[in-house]
Amino acid sequence: MSQTELTVIERGWLSSNNIVIDDGAGGAVVVDTGYSTHAQQTLALLQQTLQGRPLTKIINTHLHSDHCGGNALLAQHFAAPVLIPPGQFEAARVWNEELLSYRRTGQTCDRFQPDQMLEPGSTLRLGRGLWHVLAAPGHDPDSVLLFESNHGTLISADALWERGFGIVFPELDGDSGFAEVEATLNLIASLPVSRVIPGHGGAFSDVKTALSEARRRLQNFRNDPIRHARYAAKALVKFHLIEVREQRLADLQSWLAGTDIHTRLWSRYFSQMPIQQWTLQVLDELRSGGALTLEGTLVRDAVASSP
Repeated sequence: MSQTELTVIERGWLSSNNIVIDDGAGGAVVVDTGYSTHAQQTLALLQQTLQGRPLTKIINTHLHSDHCGGNALLAQHFAAPVLIPPGQFEAARVWNEELLSYRRTGQTCDRFQPDQMLEPGSTLRLGRGLWHVLAAPGHDPDSVLLFESNHGTLISADALWERGFGIVFPELDGDSGFAEVEATLNLIASLPVSRVIPGHGGAFSDVKTALSEARRRLQNFRNDPIRHARYAAKALVKFHLIEVREQRLADLQSWLAGTDIHTRLWSRYFSQMPIQQWTLQVLDELRSGGALTLEGTLVRDAVASSP
């Protein structure tokens, strides 16, 4: 698939990558739209990429806040329909923030209206490419992959990065997730993939090495679920700090104590210590890893690829 047919707008950790695909009719579609506080930036980047062409569809691989936060603005600006996986279609239609995870994670997402379901097992004809929609549970139960077999291009979202995969959210609530991650990795391994476009980080072609690293990481988490819980806690705090940039320690501790996913993590895995002690331990591990700085009572985000 040529550069003119597909463009990857590589973002960071707060906003997912945006993938722009020629629709074959003079317009283009975008896969995933970043975080809500970056929506204006996402719009500007898309306009620069589109060069006056219309945006004809907005597609989401899943509905985590870093992948669909620009939906509302882009749908309004371009009058483009929004296609999402079916598992959370009704929750998005009525905007149930509990079911959509935004409230429990302390994250934001501007309300948007879904228009069509992106059904696993279906295909999308975009330009000269036929994209297969494949179920990819694990990181998120309702996530999908998009695979174009003629060129071996896989849009993997957070199911596979060059060095791992996203938090396995079902496991944090005691539900099955690791087995689903394994099944999704096996699915990817069964496909003739030549290029992977992940949700975060650059595109890559060494799929074998990436799968090996993902399987090693998965086995480590299976062997020690507390390790996964600790990773999740640090990743979620880091995400928050990327968004706010800096916060007084007392305010950050209050935010953590009032955010459902953090209190659940503490209660399920770390309740042998007081929650404030656990919070300080998480922050200290992030500081030691260079992901934040603590200057007096002020916590600041620091440049780090991931927690």
